[in-house]
Amino acid sequence: MTYLAIILGFTLVGLVLGLIVVFTMLPSRYVKHSPASHDPVSVQVLVLGDIGRSPRMQYHALSVARHGGRVDLIGYHESAPHPDLLANPHVKIYSLAPPPALLRSKSIPFIISGPLKVLWQVWTLIHVLGYGTPPATWLLVQNPPSIPTLAMALLISVLRNTRLMIDWHNYGWTILAGSKGHNHPFVEISKAYECALGQAAPTVNITVTHAMKRQLEQPPYNIKSPILTLHDRPASIFQPLKSLPDREDFLERLPETRDFAANIMSGQIKLIVSSTSWTPDEDFSLLLNALVTYAEERLPHPIMAIITGRGPQKAFYEKEIQDLQKRGKLPNIWIRTAWLAIEDYARLLSCADLGVCLHMSSSGVDLPMKVVDMFGSGLPVVAYSGYESFGELIKEGINGCGFKTADELAVILRRLFSAEGMLEFGTLREGAKKESNLRWDEEWDQVLGRVFGVVD
Repeated sequence: MTYLAIILGFTLVGLVLGLIVVFTMLPSRYVKHSPASHDPVSVQVLVLGDIGRSPRMQYHALSVARHGGRVDLIGYHESAPHPDLLANPHVKIYSLAPPPALLRSKSIPFIISGPLKVLWQVWTLIHVLGYGTPPATWLLVQNPPSIPTLAMALLISVLRNTRLMIDWHNYGWTILAGSKGHNHPFVEISKAYECALGQAAPTVNITVTHAMKRQLEQPPYNIKSPILTLHDRPASIFQPLKSLPDREDFLERLPETRDFAANIMSGQIKLIVSSTSWTPDEDFSLLLNALVTYAEERLPHPIMAIITGRGPQKAFYEKEIQDLQKRGKLPNIWIRTAWLAIEDYARLLSCADLGVCLHMSSSGVDLPMKVVDMFGSGLPVVAYSGYESFGELIKEGINGCGFKTADELAVILRRLFSAEGMLEFGTLREGAKKESNLRWDEEWDQVLGRVFGVVD
């Protein structure tokens, strides 16, 4: 029996035990009122992950609250959420209890810890969604992760008379296929589970791209319930640079750029920024190899690269960076890793010269939120382009450039940072500033405002 089959089996066992409990001690149900009552909409927003690192779900919560709706935001509280959430009286955050440290460690085999971790998640989700929060009009859930989230969301939506909306960011099975291979039994079972729950569960679906919407309407998903595309747009915290003194003040204050601020301001050093969760779906060797190739050019323009984020591969790549520096492979190039508060990250993007995105879509139809934030800050982007939905966000030669290899990225950096590339670079920056005019609030109101009943 495969590990994933065991995990799904434990999910089923947990679901059965949960059903026994909830049917003997049913949670309170949402009572629909007449349209004339004008009661504010209530929404449970669920992310089985760190709330602070789930910007799209945080933006959903803020949008509902902005229209006076009640929001219960549910997830792990590992990093600071958006400051506007903490200050909003319409939003209440419910922290999911993380699995015990023993289940998160590598001291016991995955065949034991995996199923037990899923059981823990099943029970914490039933407790918080069914009993720890008041009944709501809507349950909005992020996918992936799909196991056990989709099954628990479907159960709670039925028991509490709540409408279920799935926000498809990607597919869980394609992410798993990136490490296991598409023909692995784990992947086949995960795919069947995700397709079945996608067909059975939602009242409404949301996708991040038109390409994903088209896929969900076709085999093997065959989803018949309504599917709406809500493109990611930057939140109001991401804004283009207002003045050069503001840029200088921030660069002199930020520890990573303090010693380089004067040269960045004068243009002698170009500042590039990349954001990552340090996972296998972003191959940072592409950027490192590109910088090595770039540095081999005679008298290349000096570059400072700041890479922000947390994740499992961070230590590995920090060691790679140190090794390249010791071997003299990165002359006139400085690389720093950082974890920044959202306010400082937004300011850093507005102060940078160029954004770099290494996101490799496992499904081919999702889009990276980090590029949206960069555009919101008026920052042009160079990004990995080897997937179908790339063109829905980045327009080649207008607001950014695409690459597929380290050599192609090195060529782009040389071209844009050369005297001959100044005109092209200026065009890209103007294109990015135009993109910054497209904002989340307007997009959300247009696509979901009427669905939630908060916009006439």
